[in-house]
Amino acid sequence: MASSDTLNTFGAVFTFAIELETLLSAYYSDIGELDRARAADKRRKKLERVRRENVVEITLEPISGLNAEDYALDLSDSSANGQAGAGRIARQFYLDAAPKINVRAAQRALERCGREHDG
Repeated sequence: MASSDTLNTFGAVFTFAIELETLLSAYYSDIGELDRARAADKRRKKLERVRRENVVEITLEPISGLNAEDYALDLSDSSANGQAGAGRIARQFYLDAAPKINVRAAQRALERCGREHDG
């Protein structure tokens, strides 16, 4: 993930979210948390679908206040605390990003992803 990019468009936010879920799926798979890996992959597919379906509705209003570096994951820690930390970071990203998206269906998809990271 390009951690220094500012997430300032609908496409950038959804690309980041898809990459986030891809990383989490691989992370959970590598540490044997297969249910969590499948859940992350399911969220990734849902986000890809939402992005594809809402491309036409996207307005070009800029998004501000979201920086990828604020949501960097530490995937080197496979302990319960490390897993909880990754979930907290993902949840915070979705909580911060959802209100900034002006397409309601896309906003709801981000909110759902955040709730799923609640635990």
